[in-house]
Amino acid sequence: MAGKTQKSKCPVSNKCGGCGYIDLPYEEQLKKKEAYVSGLLKPFCKLEGITGMKNPYNYRNKVSAAFGLDRYKNPISGIYEEKSHRIVPVDACLLEDKKADEIICTIRGLLKSFKIKVYDENTGYGLLRHVLVRVGKATGEIMVVLVTASPVFPSKQNFCKVLRSKHPEITTIVQDINSRTDSMVLGTSKENVLYGKGYIEDKLCGKTFRISARSFYQINPVQTEVLYNKAIEFAGLSGKETILDAYSGIGTIGMVASDKAKTVVSVELNKDAVKDAIINAKKNEIKNIRFFTADAGEFMEQLADDKEKIDVVFMDPPRNGSDEKFLRSLLTLKPEKIVYISCGPESLARDLKFLSKGGYKVKRAECVDMFPHTEKHVETVVSLSR
Repeated sequence: MAGKTQKSKCPVSNKCGGCGYIDLPYEEQLKKKEAYVSGLLKPFCKLEGITGMKNPYNYRNKVSAAFGLDRYKNPISGIYEEKSHRIVPVDACLLEDKKADEIICTIRGLLKSFKIKVYDENTGYGLLRHVLVRVGKATGEIMVVLVTASPVFPSKQNFCKVLRSKHPEITTIVQDINSRTDSMVLGTSKENVLYGKGYIEDKLCGKTFRISARSFYQINPVQTEVLYNKAIEFAGLSGKETILDAYSGIGTIGMVASDKAKTVVSVELNKDAVKDAIINAKKNEIKNIRFFTADAGEFMEQLADDKEKIDVVFMDPPRNGSDEKFLRSLLTLKPEKIVYISCGPESLARDLKFLSKGGYKVKRAECVDMFPHTEKHVETVVSLSR
């Protein structure tokens, strides 16, 4: 590139777009993120700072690689180029777990000898579409998900045997069948367990969590502990509260908060995640938590209709924030406190404006850098009181 005198730490950073800050000193990255969030939250409160990582590399415990063909019809694996469907070949990424990257390279190397064709989007022929690797950072357990275009997987047992002989640390292998034509990595319904128990476990804030192929689980467990402890500190729990964990996933934050609350009500729309959450609560012997499969907004309206009292709501919505329907139902429910965990600063500012007009005051806000080297991606914890 013209004018670029310095060699980037990552050879594909300009194509992939995943780590726009990779060549900035880490302290400078933190300052930039803090200033960005601080500016957005200025109308509501003063930001109390940002917590970075001691070692901001190879933190991603979930690694996904798309498989395709180069122009010589050789199999390649990597990530989609920013805003495109072209695969940028990647063998090792500075953000991803090293072992996960090694496993993906091994799988690519085995394809020829097993006569496994990678899926060709243009023709619809071929078998292997993606490989997803999930690592339990605290337990060392590793799950490999082979995403295939059809259920027919010739010599799959032998393939798993050879893969495991090269990587004995793999604890489970799952085949996910994805016949869709969109860019979603996993299919919607069918999976076969080829080896092991079909899930892995990890530990977070002293609790054990079961993670299946489709579970949502934070990708940076080190910073997730910082984030959740911060959220619980912001909630100022005394042990007498009834708390609602909205968008609860596999129940992580609700379970971590359960030690300090009277009752936890956990609501999540994804039924696979709720299944995992129920198992997680039993495994951790948590008796004061209940799980519901429902849309969080509709669920809160129902609670308000039933005159149920909720003291604190923990909300951890997707990057685009909450929809107005959810926020309206939150105002109808009228909890004393709201702890908002956000991974999208712009949608956070928009939602805080709505909640401020609805009678809530922002008390505290702090950032946790969950995604070092990425541009503008930062988690923010905010506490609001009525």
